[in-house]
Amino acid sequence: MHDIALVGAGRIGRIHAANVLIEPRLRLKYVIDPMPAAARAAAAATGATTASMDQALADPVVKGVIVASATDTHLDYCLCAIEAGKAVFCEKPIDLDLDRARAAASTLGGSEIPLLLGFNRRFDPNFSRLRARLASGEMGELETLHIISHDPAPPLIDYIGISGGLFRDMAIHDFDMARWLLREEPEAVFATAACLIDPAIGAAGDVDTAKTLLRTRSGKLCVISNSRRSGYGYDQRIEAYCERGMIRADNVMETMVGTWGHSGSANGPIQNFFLDRYADAYRAEMKHFADVIEGSATPLATYDDGIAALAIAEAAVLSAQSRQSEPTRFQRATGVATGVKSRS
Repeated sequence: MHDIALVGAGRIGRIHAANVLIEPRLRLKYVIDPMPAAARAAAAATGATTASMDQALADPVVKGVIVASATDTHLDYCLCAIEAGKAVFCEKPIDLDLDRARAAASTLGGSEIPLLLGFNRRFDPNFSRLRARLASGEMGELETLHIISHDPAPPLIDYIGISGGLFRDMAIHDFDMARWLLREEPEAVFATAACLIDPAIGAAGDVDTAKTLLRTRSGKLCVISNSRRSGYGYDQRIEAYCERGMIRADNVMETMVGTWGHSGSANGPIQNFFLDRYADAYRAEMKHFADVIEGSATPLATYDDGIAALAIAEAAVLSAQSRQSEPTRFQRATGVATGVKSRS
């Protein structure tokens, strides 16, 4: 059994802690959080103890660190943990500043100590099956991709101010999925965005509705739709259009029971909360982290994947501001498409 330290006892940290408890190869030993009450509550619920980061990293029995703290602390905690020789599982994004994140390449990208980025949708059973069906070639070559990601309702305004914005906070999951499914790097990004749902989001300097178009060097296109409010649940769909047809991963329903009658049909609502929709993915992600610690698997989502998704997010922000197509940062510097390859 491998001892784990958790940094961050907020909502997502508590979800990861619960999944550590049900993974037989892992044991949560330490909880670290700047809010003592939050750390004590999480530790009491899991049988762990509270500690400082220095204390946890100095303990030789700790084999891995889960970084689920505030986004602007992700990079620093990852660097400390990797330098201490601990495997890291870090929530997305790796940082809000692309230059700062790329400056850590020698430590986070070149180390033999593994770092798993928390792009949990790669572990969703339906999206994984969609990718496998694409790879099988049964529908021919992928041509265009449509990703829909609409939240049921906006987050609290206080969160908007520290989130990094819709593209870096919310759409970054979809940018990662696009790379993972296209198996090519986008070389151009066009995004348009507006504040249509809550004026307070605009006042906080963010947008709440966006459409992004990605184009790869071979000409494949991906359209991503993001909204902070759907009005009908947590809308998570992917459609892959291929030369011989379409492969689709639909929403997950709260119930598969429907009614049919002379006046028509009615189905149950779609799931309304991301922790319900991706519960299986979060559990699979933790199982994968255990595999990574044991050395039986390499991280499915790496530091390089985090940098590539963040570069797309930055290009989307610039495109939405300029209303022009933007290349990724790597392409702008070198004249070639982004050179980071997504793991299969």
